[in-house]
Amino acid sequence: MEPRAPAWDKAKQIGAPDVFHSWTITIWLSCMVTLCFVPCAQAVEVRLQSAGSSDSFVDRLRGASLTVQTADQDNPVTQDILSAARADYQRLLSSLYEFGHYGGVISIRVDGREAADISPFAGLQNVQRVDILVDPGPRFRFSTARVAPLAPATELPEGFLPGQPAFSEQIVEAAQAGVEGWRDVGHAKARVEEQRITANHARAELSADIRLSPGPRLTFGRLNVPETGRVRPSRVRAIAGLPTGKVFSPEELKRSSERLRRTGAFRSVVLTEADEPGPSNTLDINAELVDAKPRRFGFGAELASVEGLSLSGFWMHRNLLGGAERLRFEGEVRGIGGDTDGIDYRVGVRFDRPATFTPDTSLVLGFEIEEQDEPDFRERSAQAGIGLSHIFDEELTGQVGIAYRFSDIDDDAGSRTLEHVLFPVSLTYDSRDDPLDAHTGVFLDTKVTPFAAVGSGGSGTRLFADARTYFGFGEKDRHVAAFRVQIGSVVGAGLTEVSPDMLFFSGGSDTVRGQPFQSLAVDIGGGNRLGGRSFLALSSELRYGLNDIWSVVAFSDAGFVGSDSFGSSNGEWHAGAGFGVRYNTGIGPIRFDIATPADSDAGESFEFYIGIGQAF
Repeated sequence: MEPRAPAWDKAKQIGAPDVFHSWTITIWLSCMVTLCFVPCAQAVEVRLQSAGSSDSFVDRLRGASLTVQTADQDNPVTQDILSAARADYQRLLSSLYEFGHYGGVISIRVDGREAADISPFAGLQNVQRVDILVDPGPRFRFSTARVAPLAPATELPEGFLPGQPAFSEQIVEAAQAGVEGWRDVGHAKARVEEQRITANHARAELSADIRLSPGPRLTFGRLNVPETGRVRPSRVRAIAGLPTGKVFSPEELKRSSERLRRTGAFRSVVLTEADEPGPSNTLDINAELVDAKPRRFGFGAELASVEGLSLSGFWMHRNLLGGAERLRFEGEVRGIGGDTDGIDYRVGVRFDRPATFTPDTSLVLGFEIEEQDEPDFRERSAQAGIGLSHIFDEELTGQVGIAYRFSDIDDDAGSRTLEHVLFPVSLTYDSRDDPLDAHTGVFLDTKVTPFAAVGSGGSGTRLFADARTYFGFGEKDRHVAAFRVQIGSVVGAGLTEVSPDMLFFSGGSDTVRGQPFQSLAVDIGGGNRLGGRSFLALSSELRYGLNDIWSVVAFSDAGFVGSDSFGSSNGEWHAGAGFGVRYNTGIGPIRFDIATPADSDAGESFEFYIGIGQAF
């Protein structure tokens, strides 16, 4: 038997030439058809006109026009221009509604033909000009502006009133305000039930009548947490602090989300309301959580003209025990190549446990070893402590704790060791719009630290406050007047009975610019100096923004250090002034300042300061 040829061999023997020829014709025809419809790249002239309209109104229309945006691109193609022109009818109509024009007429002509009449398959090869003509018609006013029923204390937009211009955004905002008003008092499922929007073209009036359905008043139910995450569900609920059993509140739901985010244990946090209320008008909340990587490390470097180079690094575990506990090891070396007389070292470890006692309270454990080599002293210290940190709201935080501190000191008073038990209490209020480049707001940091000597040393209290305020003015608050007051006091203990780090010096970038670093202290005779027990520093800046990138700054500082607790005697003042420039990087300004003393050395000596962020 003769072997049978494979199927592909038969095709080749019987009809290969004809098959090949037919496929060649098909491909050629396809290419020709495709070429007929391939849009050509070109330069297109777009004219947008609106007779009798203001320039600002025309500019808003141009901003809304997709045709204008497409034509501004490099070498737009015909099909893109046609698609944009067809889309512009609705886009421009929406813009007219935003300005209260509900009887407008829009004509978009592509080389003389109305864009709406051109078939998408017309096969145009080239578009040279697009004319957009907009007749906005009269501006309508509200004849009826009603949203009902409304929850108590609901505030509708000011312009949503009969007789006012009928901007479409006012209608949307009024409906949203009505729904949010009901949600704020516990009606989580409030919604728009019906809306009647009627335009009277003869009278150029618009009637807007919106009916709301508040739904039942609900209370928080259970927080449903998936079992698949690294953080235990019981700890997620404790951290979120959802007030189960209390009346539903969007603000409380937002706070629960923020508590979970600030632990750092989650890459994403979404709390959503259940679709339907549960028994007894309760509303469950579903948590959608994405875990962050538990371990993280980082390095940093900072260069300043006086302080020199600082290097830092850390390693952190963000979910040590499965309850979003944070363990952080960190180290820092400061003063490399600086003018502060020596190099400082610090290593430490810190443990934070969120939601201890309350959802907004964290337990803090810490231990650190530090060596400071400053112009007037050298101190080696070790400190261990435990405390609580509480967040009262978005602007106010507080801390309280107890710590043991050991210090080995060499200064102009000799060598000694001190041991103290500290009871630090602090309260911080921060309403600044940007911590690195504030234009408005207030910052107030107060610290009260009672201390008791263990063996050698003295007992007393250290007080310190740092207050800053900012006043923005000009377009977008581009210019800023900034003021700062620092005040401190050590009460009860003598100069040699506390560590030098608890005393006060003045001079340098953080106190008085233009004066050498820590140049003002207390003279104890024989050319020897110690830090003071009283301190006051005053700073003011005028920041003038040249544009969004560059600004110039004029500043003046003054400082006082006294030997007694309240600065009533044996104290001295010094001052400095200068100017600088700022370059805005987008994440914070880079600053360069030059300053001179404001005394007999004015103009004879200068200090330079380079850093990241504003001086304060």
